[in-house]
Amino acid sequence: MKSPLPVARHLTDGLEHLLLPPVCVVCGMSARPGLDCCTGCERDLPKLDAACRRCALELVRDVELCGRCARRLPAFDHAHAGFAYRDSIERLVQRFKFRHDLAAGRVLAGLLARRLVEQGVVRPDLVVPVPLHWRRRLGRGFNQSELLCADLSRHFNGLPWYPLLQRQRATAAQSDLPAERRGGNVRGAFGLRSTLVPTHVALVDDVMTTGSTLDECARVLKRAGVRRVEVWVVARA
Repeated sequence: MKSPLPVARHLTDGLEHLLLPPVCVVCGMSARPGLDCCTGCERDLPKLDAACRRCALELVRDVELCGRCARRLPAFDHAHAGFAYRDSIERLVQRFKFRHDLAAGRVLAGLLARRLVEQGVVRPDLVVPVPLHWRRRLGRGFNQSELLCADLSRHFNGLPWYPLLQRQRATAAQSDLPAERRGGNVRGAFGLRSTLVPTHVALVDDVMTTGSTLDECARVLKRAGVRRVEVWVVARA
């Protein structure tokens, strides 16, 4: 059985922190070395107190399967969400994704890493970002999922990550569509970059709403031979 993820212990340079003291990206006050978020702001982040264990949908109590998962199981085996998508987490994601605030992205990755450790997540063979179509990536300038993967790798002692999936066709933005159309929008939109697939994969994205995109990505990985697909997201809407 695989062991829980270890967190890398980062050595800090005292002179660097003396000259450039860390600042909390939420409140602007002093932060802790290695995570630009102060203790008070981290304590106030919207954690999921109870959720569906399969898709991480926030509920009033923990259940193995919510109503949606009971009607149709998603292709992924388990979803881990760091937080609920509201309040300061929503603002940080918006800053990261749409205002090119990469410092906010690094903090979100660090906060997610801490939550994954609290949840006892085991180390996968590979961490895989949800891909963007090249046109959308060109417009945004980066793929936020890839940046999250790179930061998570550093937090977890060089955990391997690779863009194993690719967008085969452009799709409408999921946020612009009603929930009932999102599954059809991404069906057949993803393919593999390599035929060499690991046994256990963690799919990484910033926000999970209906889960249609992650479900389709997991379906492609499972068809290729991946045995276990987990989902790691900063926030669950």
